[in-house]
Amino acid sequence: MFISLLLIVSSFVAQDVENGDLGRETFEAHCAVCHGADGKGGGRGPAIASRLRAHTNEQLANLIRNGRPERGMPPNRVSAPEMAELLKFLRSIQRRGAASPTTDRKLQVQTTEGKTIEGHLVGEGFDDVQLRTDDRRIVLLRRVGARFREVTSDADWPTYNGDPGGNRYTTLSQISKDNVEHLGMKWLFTVRGAGELEVTPVVVAGMMYVTAGDECFALDAGSGREIWHTKRPHTRASVTGGRNRGVGVANDRVFMETDDARIIALNRFTGELLWDTQLADPRKNYAATSAPLPAGDLVISGVWGGEHGANGFVAAHDQKTGREVWRFWTVPRPGEPGSETWQGKDIEHAGAPTWFTGTYDAGLDVVYWPTGNPGDDYNGDYRQGDNLYSDCILALDRKTGKLKWYYQFTPHDLWDWDATETPVLVDVPWQGQPRKLLLHANRNGFFYVFDRRDGELLLVKPFVKNLTWASGIGPDRRPILLPNQEPTAAGRKVCPSQDGATNWFSPSFNPATGLYYVQTFEKCSIYWKRDSGEWRPGKTYMGGSQHTASDPEPQQVLKAIDISTGDIVWTLPQAGPANSWGGTLATATGLVIFCEEGGALMAADATNGNVLWSFRTNQTWRASPMTYMFDGKEYIAVAAGPNIMVFAIHD
Repeated sequence: MFISLLLIVSSFVAQDVENGDLGRETFEAHCAVCHGADGKGGGRGPAIASRLRAHTNEQLANLIRNGRPERGMPPNRVSAPEMAELLKFLRSIQRRGAASPTTDRKLQVQTTEGKTIEGHLVGEGFDDVQLRTDDRRIVLLRRVGARFREVTSDADWPTYNGDPGGNRYTTLSQISKDNVEHLGMKWLFTVRGAGELEVTPVVVAGMMYVTAGDECFALDAGSGREIWHTKRPHTRASVTGGRNRGVGVANDRVFMETDDARIIALNRFTGELLWDTQLADPRKNYAATSAPLPAGDLVISGVWGGEHGANGFVAAHDQKTGREVWRFWTVPRPGEPGSETWQGKDIEHAGAPTWFTGTYDAGLDVVYWPTGNPGDDYNGDYRQGDNLYSDCILALDRKTGKLKWYYQFTPHDLWDWDATETPVLVDVPWQGQPRKLLLHANRNGFFYVFDRRDGELLLVKPFVKNLTWASGIGPDRRPILLPNQEPTAAGRKVCPSQDGATNWFSPSFNPATGLYYVQTFEKCSIYWKRDSGEWRPGKTYMGGSQHTASDPEPQQVLKAIDISTGDIVWTLPQAGPANSWGGTLATATGLVIFCEEGGALMAADATNGNVLWSFRTNQTWRASPMTYMFDGKEYIAVAAGPNIMVFAIHD
């Protein structure tokens, strides 16, 4: 093995010599002091071998010349001939990194059960080892003296909300009110350069998958050790800001959206690209940011770009091939049913994006997908009518995409109140009879309960105090509008704020308490109306602007809603400016795990809201917690800033 590795490395060195010494000399003059002479990292900079493949030669050249001063990387004056040879040398570093002894080393281990396992070493630490076997699968091991113990997860979290029905409720019982005070951090994984992560980790068969913009990591879910990492170059024209909310996993495939409006499938053991399908043209302001939803043999996804005049759609693709099976447009084409609800020119750039992950009922074989606001956001002059299917819940036949029913929460929306909050599916008694329900706290300030079989509206009630745009929902299922609530050129205060009474951060429901737990905003916005002019690629298309009003003072409040009445059973107000976006997780042991406005991960009593545990992350939340069981231990995981933080009860 050593001889073969020596020959491989020697061949790369020989190639470097053929290219001349200019590339190496340029690297040593400009880069080695930070990144090490071999590119494996130094005291002032990180290892670069694994990062180079994410960049084209043009991108690398621009990075070298311009630097990243905000992160300590200065610009470098490199001539064109020097740059050409430097890029060749960097690619040789990349190749050597791909053939490193660590990834090519083969081990044969004996387990405590007497089994022999042989595979290529992927990673190792003092007590953990990860091997890739000849069938390219991953085996996770823990050292026990001279032998090894094979480990995996006992309870998975395979999709964005764990349950395809969207309810972040767990029956795991190891973490309870009796011992939650002993919850402590077990490991941390940092995604360098990622900013504030919006991802929910996904765990399947012992491996955790986390994402940032256009990159995905596979980790050992028990230790956090990286198994593989894949990264695609960012698209210059992308309007996503580098955000990504995670993956869905099914049949040894990891499904992920990219900033240039693609959906891709990766081998979950290796990160190898299996297929890559374009959803829409990013030059028309399309992008994609959220976790795809596996449903049967399909994977369902949507698109982002409503504030940029991109018309939304829900698309289903074959999990094996990436072939598109169906597509449902949220803005009907002229002449189609629903197109009469768009009177004016803006039907071509009408928004109604589908950027957030929906939910799935396998028994009914129905997908429930939330849709976003129409565009222009704050000016409805060129889109008179209800503007279907913006601000809706869509019930779509999983096999065909045919619309079974819909409900529009805010017809002719002028306040940017997307319906992109999780539609939570639960099977519980309703007025003494078993019922299949859909629960939804909407950005417009009303809480809704539906029979998800046919869309019958069973209950609706306000869940915030500051609500000025409507007095209620009438017998016709439409909002009862209050006067003088439209945006104006001079500015007008309307409640809730543009951020909504709640937003995309995750709610949860506990069937034992009958309570729905949701982080809410008590705040208002001043809305201004203007003419956006003609739609242009790469530009926003909003018809005005807004900012949060100072009165009332903004506040975030965790609320527990009785789903049978809509009553608020308890509240937990939090200090701060109400600008964090973290959600909730409910447990069968009577806890609500939630992301508190001040940056703490907290656990409260699900029956009364009393805080039982707190851990300060000192981050602004942009994600929601999840849970899984690994090697007999229950873990809570959450993205905080650029970090994945994982907690368990201390032994």
